[in-house]
Amino acid sequence: LGCASVAVGSPIVPLGSAVTASCTIRSELCHGLEQGKVRITWMVDNEPVAGSQRRGPRGTEVSNLTLPQFNRTQAKLWCWVEWNGTKQRVGMAEIRAGYPPAKPFNLSCVLNLSDYGLTCQWEQGADSHLPTSVALKWSPQAHPSRCRRSRAQAVTGCTPQGSHSRCTVPRRLLQLYRQMEIWVSAANALGTAESEHLCIDPMDVAKLDPPALQSIQSIPFQTDCVALAWEVARSNAHMELQCELRYRAPEDPAWALVTGIIGQAGTTQCCGFLFGTQYHFQMRCRRSSARGYWSEWSLGRNYTTHEKAPAGKLDAWWSARPAGAGGRLEVQLRWKAPQRREANGQVLGYRVTLSPRRRGRDPPTVCNTTHTQCNFSAPVGTKSVCLSAYNAAGESAATEVILLERKGQPLAGLRAVPGGERSLWVRWEAPLAPAAAYILEWQRVSSEPGHCSACWQMERDGAATAALIRDGIEPFQRYNISVYPLYKDAIGVPIHTTAYSKQKAPTYAPKLHLKSISKSDAELCWDPVPVEMQNGFITSYTIFWANSTADVSSATVNPSLSSFVIRELKPSTLYKVHIMASTAAGGTNGTSLTLVTMVLDDIEIQFLFLTLGLIFVLLILLLICFQKNGRVKQQFWPSVPDPANSSLGKWVPAELQQEPLRVPGVREPSLATISTVTVLERVAGKQPSAWGKEPATETTGTFPILPQPYVRQEGPGTPGRGWAAAEPCQGPGGSAETVQYARVVGDGYKGQQHAPPRLYLRSSSTQPLLLDPRPSPQPYENLWFHGAAPHGCPGDGGCPEEPPATFPLLQGLRISGAEELHDCRTF
Repeated sequence: LGCASVAVGSPIVPLGSAVTASCTIRSELCHGLEQGKVRITWMVDNEPVAGSQRRGPRGTEVSNLTLPQFNRTQAKLWCWVEWNGTKQRVGMAEIRAGYPPAKPFNLSCVLNLSDYGLTCQWEQGADSHLPTSVALKWSPQAHPSRCRRSRAQAVTGCTPQGSHSRCTVPRRLLQLYRQMEIWVSAANALGTAESEHLCIDPMDVAKLDPPALQSIQSIPFQTDCVALAWEVARSNAHMELQCELRYRAPEDPAWALVTGIIGQAGTTQCCGFLFGTQYHFQMRCRRSSARGYWSEWSLGRNYTTHEKAPAGKLDAWWSARPAGAGGRLEVQLRWKAPQRREANGQVLGYRVTLSPRRRGRDPPTVCNTTHTQCNFSAPVGTKSVCLSAYNAAGESAATEVILLERKGQPLAGLRAVPGGERSLWVRWEAPLAPAAAYILEWQRVSSEPGHCSACWQMERDGAATAALIRDGIEPFQRYNISVYPLYKDAIGVPIHTTAYSKQKAPTYAPKLHLKSISKSDAELCWDPVPVEMQNGFITSYTIFWANSTADVSSATVNPSLSSFVIRELKPSTLYKVHIMASTAAGGTNGTSLTLVTMVLDDIEIQFLFLTLGLIFVLLILLLICFQKNGRVKQQFWPSVPDPANSSLGKWVPAELQQEPLRVPGVREPSLATISTVTVLERVAGKQPSAWGKEPATETTGTFPILPQPYVRQEGPGTPGRGWAAAEPCQGPGGSAETVQYARVVGDGYKGQQHAPPRLYLRSSSTQPLLLDPRPSPQPYENLWFHGAAPHGCPGDGGCPEEPPATFPLLQGLRISGAEELHDCRTF
């Protein structure tokens, strides 16, 4: 209602330029505003901006706003005042920013002869962000020979609809066969732009309708030529035209083009076609002045040329081996299908004969097949076979295949490199001897090898040192390649190589297996990755291992190995191990293997078990020893019987029971005097069977009633030492010598094995006398006095093994007058 008004310097400004605006408030028209308390604020869309305020004429309040750089293509500028405690919008101005229109380009026009409308199209420049009007304009020219701006007023032809950049000038506004100037104009609030001016005669940009092919046929006498009949469209009948013909077979990658065909209608002849091949033909025309546009290509027409018998020789390769018994030769023959130019049509089959065809008779055929290989049996000594191809028109000349021996000189070197993802370049060093040709064989390496009949080719140039192979080559697959040099009279020994057309990281890495482990070493093994999954040459295997503290170590292993020993591991520690297989294109990690090292090595474990076993055996022995303590003690500390406590010491014969014993009343430091020695004989009629032995039927323990004493005597009439029957013991002055002491070595403990008891007697003037019975079933059955030698013994103290036959047997002994027992063996 006129309360406020907003004014801007310009509602459309260049993008990035300054914008000025002012807001005027008339208080008398703004009901509710208090005089002198009007506060004006600004907002650009929803963003507040600061302006300056002053008092204007006639009680108005004016606020000025300057935006130094306006970077929005479109915005609304609002003027606000505070009204009853709230901010109110009281005025608004819309501002747009952009650029002057861009210059249109690529203007072109085409005259359509069907309706004679001139259609022009162009491309717009950059967006100006402002409303822009575009129009196609033209002007007639007074001088058709040259294009210059006309003085006549320009006529606007048309305005494009929507966002399209083309426009059609109708026929009624055109002047045919006369130069005219055409351009495109674009205008907006910031300026105007025009395209380049195009000076054309509408007929020079006419696009003719395509011609029509009437018929195609072969010329019988010129078998590789065909004749085509054609006519132009009715709209082009009054014009001089030049036309083009194109054709191709389905296998051809590009069209073959025939140019220079002039005329309105008629026929044309073309040569160089292959026999028995289907072709697709198309034709187009334009004005003969070489101005204007080519018509669209005509509808296509197919035609198949007539066939001819195959020509040329077939590339063949063979292998032969004896067929065992029967004198036959097994031959495998392979060949390449003839090229299209040599096939002269569709090949129906191949024939293999043992000799060439002769007039009047057909040679024996060993193979007739539609395939490119044949296995047959031939007689031993066959040097060659004949191979030919045939189609519906006839059979080719025979190709003689000579079965040469493979014993020639090999190549000097061979290598293969990628020629692309599906090809390989094979390069070799020529042999010293000149070669006539080369045979290249390749086979895909697989876990299950197969046979590829097409995986070979012949290089007929004997001077060649390289060849490109394409058939059957796939990326990430390994191929074995062999090259045979062909000589005039032999085939060279092949040499081999392997190659990939493209490599990548292996599909997966090998799976690790633990072969053995100790406290510091772990031996791992793995199975090689199948060759189909390697995707390249394995350059190395890398073993990674880490313990629980994430201490990671690694080692690189030669790809020819399939095991590895990790050393210097910590005892009783858990490790995680994995393997990475690498090619030149990358690596692949395998699954992780968890292992725990041992506390002890095998040798230490064996030593520990051996030690424990020995300790166990010793414990068993100690237990046995404790169980058999008496026997052990007897072995190491034999127990000597005490004669004083023996039954013999307490036993007295009946005849001597009344004889008083003289017991010394006072102990003397000297040895006791033996006053009586009583020897008891065996029962009458019992004699020992041998020294120290008696019959096994004899029982022990019974002594005779009548004793017979024996003593050792020495006197003047006795030479040295001797044996005599003893008289009753006499005093020191008697003829018998007094025995000062005696010692008895007797039985041990029960079960103890030892020598029979011995009795020693000693007097003051003689050496000790030994009463020694040899081992006998009866105690004291035989006693031998060793103090003096028996009769007949030498005087040097020696004694025989057995006593004299007349030696009396000591059957019993009683010793009287014992005074002191000095130790366990002496009394």
